[in-house]
Amino acid sequence: MSNTNSSFWVHKEGHKPELLCGSSASYTVVNGHFIMLVCSTIILGGFLKTLLKNSEVTVLMILSLLGFVIGQLAHNSIEVHKIVYPLLKTPSYSLYCYFSPMIIFMAALDVDFCILKNVFWQVLLIGLVSLLMTFIILGYVVLKFNKDLWDLQSSILFSMIVGMTDPVHSVNSLKTIGISKTYTDIIRGESMIICGFTSICFGVFRSDFLHISMFTEFRVILGLCLDILGSIICGYSCSRIIQFILTDLFSNTITSIILCISMVYMTFYIGESFGMSGMIALVTVGLNFDSLSFKPRIEVTITKFLIMFSSVYQQLIYTFFGIVIGCGETKYLRFHTVVFMLILFATVNFVRLLTIVLVSPLLMHANYEYNWRWGIVIAWSGIKGIFSLLLAPDIHNLADQKVESPQLSSFEKQCNDGILSVEAARILISATKSFCPIQGKFMSIYDVSTYVRARSWLIKFKNMLTSLEYHKDKALFILYGDNKFLLFVCHVVFSEEFEYAGHIITVMYIYPMIMHLWPMARELNVSGLISVNNYFVFLYIFQAAMKIISLKRKYFHQYWNTLEFLIMLVGIIDIFCIYFVKLRPDNFALIQMTVILGYFRIIRFIPFIKLIIPLLINIVDVQIKKRLRLMYSITKGYVKSQEDTKLLIKQISSRESVYQKLYEILETNKRDAVKELGLIEHEGRDVVIALKTRQAIRRVIAKALKNLTFLWSRGIIDKHEGIEMNKVFLAKIKALNNFPMAIPPPTPDKYLHNIVWLENKDVLIEFFKERAKLAYFDYGDVICREGEMPQGIYLIISGMAILHSSPPTFGIDSSLRSERGSKSMFTEYCTSGDIIGELSCLLKRETEYTAICETILQACFISLEDLYEGFDVFWPSLEYKIWLKFALSVAYQYFESSLIDEDLEFQKCVTFNLAYVETLSSYNEMTIDNVTMKFVIIVYGSVIDTKTEVPYLAPCILPKTCEQIQGTSDLSKLLVVQPSDPAKNTDDPKVMVSTGLRMSQREYNWKRKYEERNFPLSWNRSQTTRIQLP
Repeated sequence: MSNTNSSFWVHKEGHKPELLCGSSASYTVVNGHFIMLVCSTIILGGFLKTLLKNSEVTVLMILSLLGFVIGQLAHNSIEVHKIVYPLLKTPSYSLYCYFSPMIIFMAALDVDFCILKNVFWQVLLIGLVSLLMTFIILGYVVLKFNKDLWDLQSSILFSMIVGMTDPVHSVNSLKTIGISKTYTDIIRGESMIICGFTSICFGVFRSDFLHISMFTEFRVILGLCLDILGSIICGYSCSRIIQFILTDLFSNTITSIILCISMVYMTFYIGESFGMSGMIALVTVGLNFDSLSFKPRIEVTITKFLIMFSSVYQQLIYTFFGIVIGCGETKYLRFHTVVFMLILFATVNFVRLLTIVLVSPLLMHANYEYNWRWGIVIAWSGIKGIFSLLLAPDIHNLADQKVESPQLSSFEKQCNDGILSVEAARILISATKSFCPIQGKFMSIYDVSTYVRARSWLIKFKNMLTSLEYHKDKALFILYGDNKFLLFVCHVVFSEEFEYAGHIITVMYIYPMIMHLWPMARELNVSGLISVNNYFVFLYIFQAAMKIISLKRKYFHQYWNTLEFLIMLVGIIDIFCIYFVKLRPDNFALIQMTVILGYFRIIRFIPFIKLIIPLLINIVDVQIKKRLRLMYSITKGYVKSQEDTKLLIKQISSRESVYQKLYEILETNKRDAVKELGLIEHEGRDVVIALKTRQAIRRVIAKALKNLTFLWSRGIIDKHEGIEMNKVFLAKIKALNNFPMAIPPPTPDKYLHNIVWLENKDVLIEFFKERAKLAYFDYGDVICREGEMPQGIYLIISGMAILHSSPPTFGIDSSLRSERGSKSMFTEYCTSGDIIGELSCLLKRETEYTAICETILQACFISLEDLYEGFDVFWPSLEYKIWLKFALSVAYQYFESSLIDEDLEFQKCVTFNLAYVETLSSYNEMTIDNVTMKFVIIVYGSVIDTKTEVPYLAPCILPKTCEQIQGTSDLSKLLVVQPSDPAKNTDDPKVMVSTGLRMSQREYNWKRKYEERNFPLSWNRSQTTRIQLP
C-alpha cells in the first residue's frame, strides 16, 4: 500500500508524460513565455477584481473565456502554442500538487472543529449516503448513456469526480442568506470527506497491484484504513509542529508566513510520498487550527496571505482549464454530448436532493432549527457544475465583508490573557460563529452549554458504581462480647488478607476454566477437572460460611455477598449433576443440564469486578470534574463577554432606545450565566477553587509574557535573555497542566480572610472571629427582605442566593430619583465569597433588596452591633475601608471602560493612596483640583456644580470643567482617583495618611487588651451549631 496514491499520478519511465491536451511539440520551446502568461493572468485577475468590485464570479467567468480564446489560438497558431505548451505537457498530478494543497487547507481552516466534532456522525452519514448514491445512480447513468461505452471502472471514477462537492464554493450562497455555521460546516465536512476518500480511491483503482492475482477485497479495505489513519496521524503531527512555530514569541510576521505556507506544502508532499493522502493530512492540519493557534495579532496577517494565494490559484485554475478546453477539437462537441451533459446535470441534482431527503430526519432530530427550507438550500449548495459555480460568490470576499460579533474578540483576548482556557475559548468561539448569522438571535449560556456534552450520564454511571461498590461493615465487632471464636472469625473475615485470598482463588481457577472450555483438554483430564471443581466449590462454601457466621442476616444486605452465595449454589448443583450423570449415564436431559452448568462456571470471575469498580469511580469522578471545570470556565468567559459587549454597544449606539433594548437582553443573558456559575460552584466547590487558583496563576504569567515582549521590543532586554526567560514562562504554563483538579475549600473560620476590608490582618480577623456566627439556610429561605432594617452582614461560605430589588437609589432624594430610568426589577446572584448587607449596615437604613436562597446556603454572620463595635475600636479606618471597597466596586461596575488603564486594586489603594473616598454632607462644598485629581466619581448621593448649578447623581464621573461642588443629599461619597505619579500621591495629605496612624494605635491597644484577657477563639453559637477553632 505504500505506492497506492503515487502510482496513479506519477508517470512511469518509458512512458510519455500525461498531457492535458495536444501532442508533443515538434519545435524548440523557448523558456520564459509561459511565466509571462502566468504573471499576466494574475495581474489581469487583480485588475478585474478591482474594476468589478470583488465580483469573483464575473472575474472567473471572464478568465475562463479568455483561457478558451487563448486555447483556440494555440490550436491554430504555432506561436501561441509555444507559450501554452509548458501547461499542456504538465502531468495532471503536478497541477494537483501545485494548487490543491493551499485550497484544501483554506477550506479546512474555515471549518470550526468544535462544531464539526459535535455533528461528526451527521457529517459522516451524509458523506457515506452521498458516496453511495453517487456510486449507484451516477455510475449507472454514465455506464448506460455514455456513447463511448466506458467500462465499469472508468464509469465509477468519473461518477466520483462529478459527485465531489467543491469545499470552497459549496457554502458561499449559504453565507449570503445568513445560514448557521453549523450547516455550512456540515456541508464542508461532507465535501472534505468525499474529496479525501476520492483522492485515496483513485490511487487504489489505478495502482499496479490491482492486477496481481493474489489481490483481495480485504487488502483494499485494509489499505484504505491504513491510508486514512496514517494521513490523520501525519496531519496531526505536522499541525503540532506548525503551531509550535507560529506561537513563538520572538518570531517575526514574515518568517511565520513563509513557514506556514511551506509547512502546508511539506505536509502534503510528506503524505503523498509515503503513499498516504496528502489531502486528508492537510484537512487534519486545517481542523486543528483556529484563531487561538496563532500568536496574538498575527492571525489576520497570515489569513490574508493565505486568502491571497488561494484567490490567485483559483484564477489560474479557471484560466488554465479554459486553455485546455480551447486546445481541444471542437468536432467532438456533438448533439449527443450536449444531451449527455444535460442528463448528467439532472442526475447530479437528483442525487444531491435524494441525499438530503434521506438524511433530513437525522438533521431534524439533531437541530430544532432545521426544516424543509434549509434542506432545499443545502441541496442547492451541493450542486456541481458550472451553473452552481457561477451563482456562488467568493468565500474570501464574504470573509472580508462580514461583521464579526464583538464577543469573538472578547473570547480571544480572555484566552491570551489567561482568563479562559484554550478549549473553553474554542467552544465559545464556535458557538458564537453558529449563532451570529441568525438574525434576531442572541446567544445565551444555554445555547453554549449544548456544545458541551451533558454530564448527567456520568453522574448516573457514578451513582450506579457507588451503589455496587463493596463496603465492609466493621461495626459488628462489638456484638460478640467475649466469644473468642466469633471474634476470631470476624477478625479473619474483615481482614485484607481474607479479601485477597478470595481474589487469589478466582485467579487460580482461570487455568482449569480454560481446560474445561477446550474440548480436547477436557476429554483428556475429565477426572482431574472434576476434582479441581469440587475443591474450588468447597473453598466457596467455606468463604460463604465464614461471612455468614460474622454477618448473619446482614450478609444478604450486600449485593456482592448475594452474588457469591448464588455462585456457591450453582457450584453445588453442578457437583450433584455430575454425580447423578455417573449414576445414570443414559439420561440425555441430565447430561445437557450438566454441560450447561459447566459453562455457567464462568460466572465465578464476576467478583473480579469488585476490584475494578473503585478505579472506574475515580475515572468517572475525574471526567465529571473536567466537565465542571470546562463549563465553569465557559460560563465565566461568557459573563465577561457580555460585559465587554455592553461597553462596546454603549460606545457605538446612536439611539438610546436601541441601546436600552440591547442592554436588557445582554443583562438577562449575563444574569442567567451568573446563576449557572453559582449552581456549578455549589456542585463542585473544590473544582472551582482549583480552577480559580489556576486561572490566577495563568493571568500572572500572561502579564509577565506581555511585559517581556514589550521590554524585548524596546531593546531593554537582550534577545538571548528574552528567549531564556520566555522558556521559563512557557515551562510554568506547561506545568499548570499538572495542577490539581480539585482543592478542598477552606474551613469556615478561614473565610474571614476573604473579606477584603479586613486586609488579612490578624488583629481584625481575631476580633470578628470571636463574634461571628455560622448561619444555615435551606432552599427558598429569605435571608433579608427589602424595606427591613438590617440585622448584620452575611459572608457566604457555600451556596447561592438571588437578590431581587428595585433600581438602586444610591442615596438620591426621591424628588430627583423619580426622573431617573426604568422601574423594572433588578436581579443579581451572590455566591461563595460575596457579602450581603454591607451598604445597609454602613448607612443603618432599610435594605434595598430581598435575598432568597437558591440552594442550601451556609454563611458567616456578623451582627450590626458587633460591626459597629469594630467601627468604634478601629475608628475611623475600618468604616472608611468598607466605603472604599464599596466605591471601587461601583466605579468598576459602571465605568470600567474609563478606568481600564488604572490599577485600582483595594490593597494598592490603601497602601499607595492611589484612590481615596471623600465625604460630603448636605450643603458642604468641595474644591476639585484637576492636577491632583484625575477622576472624581460620585458613588453615592448627589452633588451640584456651584458655578453652573448642574446636578450630578450617583453613579457619575464629574467632568473636568467642574471646579467646585456642593452636596445635595444627606450623605454623598466621592471616589477620587489620583494620577499615577508616586511623588504627587506621597505629598498629598489625604485622609488615609492620618487615619493610618490612628488605626495602628487603636489596633495595638485592642491587641494588648485582648492578650491580657486571653480569650479562647471560637465561633459563637448560631442556631444549634458551634465550631471550636484551635
